[in-house]
Amino acid sequence: MASVGVVDARKSYGTQEVIHGVSIGIDDGEFVILVGPSGCGKSTLLRMIAGLEPITSGQIKIGEKVVNHLPPKDRDIAMVFQTYALYPHKTVAQNMGFALMLRGTPKTEIDIRVKRAAEILDLMPYLSRYPRQLSGGQRQRVAMGRAIVRDPAVFLFDEPLSNLDAKLRVQMRAEIKELHQRLKTTTIYVTHDQVEAMTMADRIVVMRDGVVEQTGSPLDLYDRPANIFVAGFIGSPSMNLIKGSIRGGTRPGFVTEDGVFLALAKAPAASEGRPAIYGIRPEHFSLGRGGIDADVVVIEPTGSETQVFARLGKQKLVGVFRERIATRPGDKLPLLPNPELAHLFDENTGLRLN
Repeated sequence: MASVGVVDARKSYGTQEVIHGVSIGIDDGEFVILVGPSGCGKSTLLRMIAGLEPITSGQIKIGEKVVNHLPPKDRDIAMVFQTYALYPHKTVAQNMGFALMLRGTPKTEIDIRVKRAAEILDLMPYLSRYPRQLSGGQRQRVAMGRAIVRDPAVFLFDEPLSNLDAKLRVQMRAEIKELHQRLKTTTIYVTHDQVEAMTMADRIVVMRDGVVEQTGSPLDLYDRPANIFVAGFIGSPSMNLIKGSIRGGTRPGFVTEDGVFLALAKAPAASEGRPAIYGIRPEHFSLGRGGIDADVVVIEPTGSETQVFARLGKQKLVGVFRERIATRPGDKLPLLPNPELAHLFDENTGLRLN
C-alpha cells in the first residue's frame, strides 16, 4: 500500500490545456473518488496517475517516488476498466492470473493468488468458465480479481459500474466498498454518478473543467458545499437554487425574485439587499402553516418517499417527503424550508456566503 500525491498536475493536448494545476493528496489506505460531469477531466487525471497519459507538468507521486516517467507496469498499480477487458479465449482463472504469468511468477504462486482472490470475490465456482458464460456483474468481479492477484500498492477504477443495470450497480457498490474495507489498499475511483461517490468514498474530489471545485468527506460536501456547482451536483434530487436578495435586521431572511420571503437562521454580515442564491435541499422541506404556497406540477411516489415537483412563481422546486401526501397536480402545497439548513451563495461568484 502507498499514498498518492498529485502536485500541480497539468495536461495539455497541443495548445488546449485540459487539466489545470490539480493538487490532491491521498493517504495510504484511503478510498478517494473523483467525481464530476462528463468531460471534466477525471478519467484523464486517473490515466495520468496510471501512466497511460503522459503528464505535461507537475508531479505524480506513489509513496515517496515520483513516477512521472515510469511506465504503468513499474508504478505498482492495478487498474479496473469500464469495459472489463477480459480475454474471451481464456478462462476466469487464466484471465486473473495472466499478468502474473507474464511476470514469470511460478505457477504454484499464481494458483494460490488466484484462489485467494476468487474466494474474496465469490468466484470459485466460475474459475473454469469463459467470459461469455458470465453475467455482467461476474465479469466485473473477474476484472477486480485480476487486479487483486497483483497485490498492488494502489487500485485505480475507471467507471467500473457504468455498464451494469441499476440493481446490479447497487450490489456492486457494496461489494467494492466491502473489498476495500477488507484489503485496505489505497483506491482511486472515477465516476460521474454522485450517488456512487456519496455511498462509497472516504473522501470525494469534485471536478469541473479540469479543476478541483471542492474536496472533502461525502457529508462535508453535502452539508457545506463550497459553491453553487458543488451544491447542485452533490445530492439527489439536487439542491433547489432560488434567485433573490438577502434581508438582514431583526428578522433575517431572503426575498425571491417573485417577492416571496424565506426565513434564515442568520444573515451574513453587511449583506442587506445583496443579490444571492438561496439553496435548500428537497428533503429539508416540511409541510405546514407558514409555508410558501407552491403549485404542484408532478407527484412521484416511490414507496418509501414521495417526490413533489412544484413551481414557486418562475422557480421550479423539488420536495422529498417521507410521508404519503394526498395532493394532485394543480393543488397548492405549503412548503416550509428549514431556515437552519438553508444555504446562501453569491450570485456573481457562486461562492458560499454562510
